[in-house]
Amino acid sequence: MAGSFVIETAGAGQYRFRLTADDGTVVAVSPSFPNIKAVAAGITAVRESAATGFVVDRRHP
Repeated sequence: MAGSFVIETAGAGQYRFRLTADDGTVVAVSPSFPNIKAVAAGITAVRESAATGFVVDRRHP
């Protein structure tokens, strides 16, 4: 089963989303967005980036 994007209010007319794993673990929390349209655009950006993104390991050897 896939995770979920959960949209919630962030106070003062703001919104944010949480990306949760199928077991309910919160994987990521977005910054605040001014409206639902902006939240949807943020979710789309995360979906696209996650599907094609590289893993960058910046740990020191």
